[in-house]
Amino acid sequence: MSRPAMPDAELHDERTDELMTGEAVSLDLRPASFVLRAAGTIIDFLLYLGSYFLFMLALFQLVSFFAIDEAMVAAVSIAGLVVCLVVAPTAVELASHGRSLGKLAIGARIVRDDGGAIGFRHAFIRAMTGLLEIYFTLGGFAAIVGLIAPKSKRLGDLIAGTYSQNERLSRMSPPVYGVPAELTQWALTADVARMPDALARRISAFLAEASRFTPATRTRLSGQLAAEASAYVSPLPVVDPELFLAAVAAVRRDRELQALTLERQTLDRLAPTLGGLPHGFPNR
Repeated sequence: MSRPAMPDAELHDERTDELMTGEAVSLDLRPASFVLRAAGTIIDFLLYLGSYFLFMLALFQLVSFFAIDEAMVAAVSIAGLVVCLVVAPTAVELASHGRSLGKLAIGARIVRDDGGAIGFRHAFIRAMTGLLEIYFTLGGFAAIVGLIAPKSKRLGDLIAGTYSQNERLSRMSPPVYGVPAELTQWALTADVARMPDALARRISAFLAEASRFTPATRTRLSGQLAAEASAYVSPLPVVDPELFLAAVAAVRRDRELQALTLERQTLDRLAPTLGGLPHGFPNR
Protein backbone atom coordinates (compact mmCIF):
# COMPACT_ATOMS: atom_id res chain seq x y z
CA MET A 1 0.00 0.00 0.00
CA SER A 2 1.49 3.45 -0.98
CA ARG A 3 1.22 6.61 1.12
CA PRO A 4 -0.48 9.81 -0.14
CA ALA A 5 1.88 11.91 -2.26
CA MET A 6 2.75 15.45 -1.21
CA PRO A 7 3.75 18.25 -3.60
CA ASP A 8 7.40 19.14 -4.19
CA ALA A 9 8.76 16.81 -1.54
CA GLU A 10 12.43 15.96 -1.63
CA LEU A 11 13.91 12.52 -1.99
CA HIS A 12 15.92 11.49 1.07
CA ASP A 13 16.50 7.76 1.36
CA GLU A 14 18.85 6.93 4.22
CA ARG A 15 18.10 3.18 4.17
CA THR A 16 18.84 1.25 1.02
CA ASP A 17 16.56 -1.66 1.97
CA GLU A 18 13.44 0.55 1.93
CA LEU A 19 11.53 1.57 -1.20
CA MET A 20 11.08 5.33 -1.30
CA THR A 21 8.92 7.42 -3.59
CA GLY A 22 9.96 10.69 -5.17
CA GLU A 23 8.19 12.50 -2.32
CA ALA A 24 10.50 10.98 0.32
CA VAL A 25 7.76 8.68 1.60
CA SER A 26 8.50 5.01 2.19
CA LEU A 27 6.09 2.49 0.70
CA ASP A 28 4.46 0.18 3.21
CA LEU A 29 5.43 -3.06 1.42
CA ARG A 30 6.03 -6.08 3.63
CA PRO A 31 7.61 -9.24 2.19
CA ALA A 32 6.14 -12.62 3.10
CA SER A 33 8.10 -14.59 5.67
CA PHE A 34 10.05 -17.73 4.87
CA VAL A 35 7.45 -19.95 6.58
CA LEU A 36 4.57 -18.42 4.61
CA ARG A 37 6.48 -18.75 1.35
CA ALA A 38 7.22 -22.41 2.12
CA ALA A 39 3.54 -23.09 2.84
CA GLY A 40 2.43 -21.45 -0.41
CA THR A 41 5.11 -23.28 -2.39
CA ILE A 42 4.00 -26.63 -0.99
CA ILE A 43 0.41 -25.94 -2.08
CA ASP A 44 1.50 -24.99 -5.59
CA PHE A 45 3.91 -27.96 -5.71
CA LEU A 46 1.12 -30.42 -4.92
CA LEU A 47 -1.27 -28.72 -7.33
CA TYR A 48 0.99 -28.61 -10.40
CA LEU A 49 2.69 -31.94 -9.78
CA GLY A 50 -0.69 -33.53 -9.09
CA SER A 51 -2.00 -32.19 -12.38
CA TYR A 52 0.94 -33.83 -14.15
CA PHE A 53 0.23 -37.18 -12.48
CA LEU A 54 -3.40 -36.94 -13.56
CA PHE A 55 -2.25 -36.14 -17.07
CA MET A 56 0.03 -39.20 -17.11
CA LEU A 57 -2.73 -41.38 -15.72
CA ALA A 58 -5.03 -40.28 -18.54
CA LEU A 59 -2.23 -40.89 -21.04
CA PHE A 60 -1.66 -44.45 -19.80
CA GLN A 61 -5.37 -45.11 -20.09
CA LEU A 62 -5.24 -44.01 -23.72
CA VAL A 63 -2.20 -46.19 -24.36
CA SER A 64 -4.01 -49.22 -22.98
CA PHE A 65 -6.91 -48.68 -25.39
CA PHE A 66 -5.00 -47.55 -28.47
CA ALA A 67 -1.79 -48.75 -30.00
CA ILE A 68 0.40 -45.69 -29.55
CA ASP A 69 4.05 -45.66 -30.45
CA GLU A 70 6.46 -45.47 -27.47
CA ALA A 71 8.26 -42.50 -28.98
CA MET A 72 4.94 -40.66 -29.24
CA VAL A 73 4.16 -41.49 -25.60
CA ALA A 74 7.56 -40.15 -24.52
CA ALA A 75 7.09 -36.95 -26.52
CA VAL A 76 3.60 -36.38 -25.11
CA SER A 77 4.88 -37.07 -21.58
CA ILE A 78 7.62 -34.45 -21.93
CA ALA A 79 5.18 -31.97 -23.43
CA GLY A 80 2.77 -32.59 -20.54
CA LEU A 81 5.59 -32.05 -18.07
CA VAL A 82 6.46 -28.70 -19.65
CA VAL A 83 2.81 -27.63 -19.75
CA CYS A 84 2.06 -28.60 -16.14
CA LEU A 85 5.29 -27.32 -14.53
CA VAL A 86 6.25 -24.35 -16.74
CA VAL A 87 3.41 -23.15 -18.94
CA ALA A 88 0.65 -23.46 -16.32
CA PRO A 89 2.54 -21.62 -13.51
CA THR A 90 3.55 -18.89 -15.95
CA ALA A 91 0.00 -18.44 -17.23
CA VAL A 92 -1.50 -18.47 -13.73
CA GLU A 93 0.88 -15.84 -12.33
CA LEU A 94 0.55 -13.68 -15.43
CA ALA A 95 -3.26 -13.83 -15.50
CA SER A 96 -3.65 -13.32 -11.74
CA HIS A 97 -0.98 -10.58 -11.52
CA GLY A 98 1.34 -12.62 -9.32
CA ARG A 99 -1.11 -14.83 -7.47
CA SER A 100 -1.48 -18.57 -7.54
CA LEU A 101 -3.53 -20.89 -5.34
CA GLY A 102 -0.69 -21.10 -2.86
CA LYS A 103 -0.25 -17.31 -2.83
CA LEU A 104 -3.98 -16.82 -2.29
CA ALA A 105 -3.90 -19.26 0.64
CA ILE A 106 -1.15 -17.37 2.45
CA GLY A 107 -2.30 -13.89 1.39
CA ALA A 108 0.71 -12.99 -0.74
CA ARG A 109 1.45 -11.78 -4.26
CA ILE A 110 4.56 -11.90 -6.44
CA VAL A 111 5.60 -8.35 -7.36
CA ARG A 112 8.64 -6.65 -8.85
CA ASP A 113 11.32 -5.23 -6.59
CA ASP A 114 9.83 -1.77 -7.17
CA GLY A 115 6.39 -2.97 -6.05
CA GLY A 116 4.84 -3.13 -9.55
CA ALA A 117 2.97 -6.00 -11.15
CA ILE A 118 5.03 -8.74 -12.78
CA GLY A 119 5.05 -9.40 -16.52
CA PHE A 120 5.59 -12.41 -18.75
CA ARG A 121 9.37 -12.29 -18.37
CA HIS A 122 9.20 -12.41 -14.58
CA ALA A 123 6.66 -15.24 -14.49
CA PHE A 124 8.53 -17.29 -17.10
CA ILE A 125 11.89 -16.97 -15.34
CA ARG A 126 10.35 -17.99 -12.03
CA ALA A 127 8.67 -21.01 -13.62
CA MET A 128 11.82 -22.15 -15.42
CA THR A 129 14.04 -21.87 -12.35
CA GLY A 130 11.30 -23.54 -10.33
CA LEU A 131 11.99 -26.78 -12.20
CA LEU A 132 15.43 -26.93 -10.56
CA GLU A 133 14.63 -25.26 -7.26
CA ILE A 134 11.32 -26.87 -6.41
CA TYR A 135 10.57 -29.95 -8.49
CA PHE A 136 13.97 -31.53 -9.23
CA THR A 137 15.29 -30.93 -5.68
CA LEU A 138 11.91 -31.20 -3.87
CA GLY A 139 12.22 -27.60 -2.71
CA GLY A 140 15.59 -28.08 -1.05
CA PHE A 141 17.47 -25.64 -3.26
CA ALA A 142 14.74 -23.00 -2.92
CA ALA A 143 14.76 -23.39 0.87
CA ILE A 144 18.53 -22.88 1.11
CA VAL A 145 18.48 -19.78 -1.08
CA GLY A 146 15.39 -18.42 0.72
CA LEU A 147 17.09 -18.69 4.11
CA ILE A 148 20.11 -16.74 2.88
CA ALA A 149 18.65 -14.18 0.47
CA PRO A 150 16.88 -10.99 1.66
CA LYS A 151 13.07 -10.97 1.66
CA SER A 152 13.16 -14.82 1.58
CA LYS A 153 13.77 -14.75 -2.17
CA ARG A 154 14.45 -17.93 -4.07
CA LEU A 155 16.78 -18.13 -7.07
CA GLY A 156 13.99 -17.35 -9.53
CA ASP A 157 13.16 -14.15 -7.63
CA LEU A 158 16.80 -13.07 -7.59
CA ILE A 159 17.11 -13.55 -11.34
CA ALA A 160 13.72 -12.07 -12.27
CA GLY A 161 13.89 -9.18 -9.78
CA THR A 162 10.76 -10.12 -7.84
CA TYR A 163 9.70 -11.04 -4.31
CA SER A 164 6.62 -12.26 -2.45
CA GLN A 165 4.67 -9.37 -0.93
CA ASN A 166 2.45 -10.04 2.08
CA GLU A 167 -0.96 -8.45 1.48
CA ARG A 168 -2.90 -9.94 4.39
CA LEU A 169 -2.24 -7.24 6.98
CA SER A 170 -4.39 -6.15 9.88
CA ARG A 171 -6.26 -2.92 9.32
CA MET A 172 -4.94 -0.03 11.41
CA SER A 173 -7.23 2.75 12.57
CA PRO A 174 -5.46 6.11 12.26
CA PRO A 175 -5.42 8.15 15.49
CA VAL A 176 -7.70 11.17 15.71
CA TYR A 177 -6.19 14.28 17.30
CA GLY A 178 -8.07 17.25 18.69
CA VAL A 179 -7.24 20.94 18.73
CA PRO A 180 -3.81 21.61 20.28
CA ALA A 181 -4.04 22.93 23.83
CA GLU A 182 -2.34 26.20 22.86
CA LEU A 183 -5.16 27.03 20.44
CA THR A 184 -8.20 25.86 22.39
CA GLN A 185 -9.51 29.38 23.00
CA TRP A 186 -8.75 30.41 19.42
CA ALA A 187 -10.76 27.46 18.09
CA LEU A 188 -13.94 28.74 19.79
CA THR A 189 -14.17 31.75 17.46
CA ALA A 190 -12.06 30.70 14.48
CA ASP A 191 -13.63 30.85 11.02
CA VAL A 192 -12.42 28.07 8.69
CA ALA A 193 -15.58 27.52 6.66
CA ARG A 194 -14.23 29.18 3.49
CA MET A 195 -11.32 26.74 3.09
CA PRO A 196 -11.55 24.70 -0.17
CA ASP A 197 -11.98 20.95 0.20
CA ALA A 198 -8.92 20.25 -1.94
CA LEU A 199 -6.68 22.29 0.37
CA ALA A 200 -8.19 20.64 3.44
CA ARG A 201 -7.41 17.20 2.00
CA ARG A 202 -3.81 18.20 1.30
CA ILE A 203 -3.42 19.43 4.87
CA SER A 204 -4.84 16.19 6.26
CA ALA A 205 -2.52 14.12 4.05
CA PHE A 206 0.48 16.16 5.19
CA LEU A 207 -0.38 15.78 8.87
CA ALA A 208 -0.81 12.03 8.46
CA GLU A 209 2.61 11.66 6.84
CA ALA A 210 4.56 14.43 8.56
CA SER A 211 6.59 12.06 10.71
CA ARG A 212 7.92 10.30 7.60
CA PHE A 213 9.40 13.42 6.00
CA THR A 214 12.88 14.74 6.57
CA PRO A 215 13.00 17.80 8.90
CA ALA A 216 13.78 20.17 6.04
CA THR A 217 10.96 18.85 3.86
CA ARG A 218 8.55 18.85 6.78
CA THR A 219 9.30 22.48 7.62
CA ARG A 220 9.07 23.60 4.00
CA LEU A 221 5.76 21.85 3.28
CA SER A 222 4.14 23.02 6.51
CA GLY A 223 5.11 26.60 5.71
CA GLN A 224 3.70 26.38 2.19
CA LEU A 225 0.41 24.86 3.34
CA ALA A 226 0.07 27.31 6.22
CA ALA A 227 0.55 30.22 3.82
CA GLU A 228 -2.19 28.87 1.55
CA ALA A 229 -4.57 28.17 4.44
CA SER A 230 -4.08 31.58 6.08
CA ALA A 231 -6.12 33.21 3.30
CA TYR A 232 -9.21 31.26 4.43
CA VAL A 233 -8.78 31.41 8.24
CA SER A 234 -9.73 34.24 10.54
CA PRO A 235 -8.34 35.30 12.96
CA LEU A 236 -4.78 34.09 12.35
CA PRO A 237 -2.95 32.76 15.43
CA VAL A 238 0.76 33.41 15.84
CA VAL A 239 2.03 29.83 16.18
CA ASP A 240 4.25 27.32 14.42
CA PRO A 241 2.94 26.52 10.88
CA GLU A 242 2.48 22.80 11.58
CA LEU A 243 0.65 23.52 14.83
CA PHE A 244 -1.56 25.94 12.93
CA LEU A 245 -2.37 23.29 10.32
CA ALA A 246 -3.22 20.73 13.00
CA ALA A 247 -5.61 23.17 14.68
CA VAL A 248 -7.29 24.15 11.41
CA ALA A 249 -7.79 20.51 10.41
CA ALA A 250 -9.25 19.62 13.83
CA VAL A 251 -11.63 22.60 13.90
CA ARG A 252 -12.86 21.95 10.37
CA ARG A 253 -13.37 18.24 11.08
CA ASP A 254 -15.26 18.85 14.33
CA ARG A 255 -17.58 21.44 12.82
CA GLU A 256 -18.33 19.31 9.76
CA LEU A 257 -19.13 16.39 12.06
CA GLN A 258 -21.42 18.59 14.12
CA ALA A 259 -23.21 19.83 10.99
CA LEU A 260 -23.69 16.29 9.66
CA THR A 261 -24.97 15.12 13.04
CA LEU A 262 -27.54 17.92 13.20
CA GLU A 263 -28.62 17.18 9.63
CA ARG A 264 -29.10 13.49 10.45
CA GLN A 265 -31.09 14.33 13.58
CA THR A 266 -33.35 16.64 11.58
CA LEU A 267 -33.97 14.01 8.91
CA ASP A 268 -34.72 11.37 11.54
CA ARG A 269 -37.23 13.71 13.18
CA LEU A 270 -38.95 14.43 9.85
CA ALA A 271 -38.85 10.81 8.62
CA PRO A 272 -42.36 9.86 9.90
CA THR A 273 -43.87 12.90 8.17
CA LEU A 274 -41.91 12.54 4.93
CA GLY A 275 -42.53 8.83 4.63
CA GLY A 276 -46.06 8.69 5.95
CA LEU A 277 -49.15 8.17 3.77
CA PRO A 278 -51.96 10.74 3.50
CA HIS A 279 -54.67 10.44 6.12
CA GLY A 280 -56.99 7.55 5.32
CA PHE A 281 -54.97 6.32 2.33
CA PRO A 282 -54.80 2.49 2.34
CA ASN A 283 -51.42 0.82 2.72
CA ARG A 284 -51.43 -1.84 -0.03
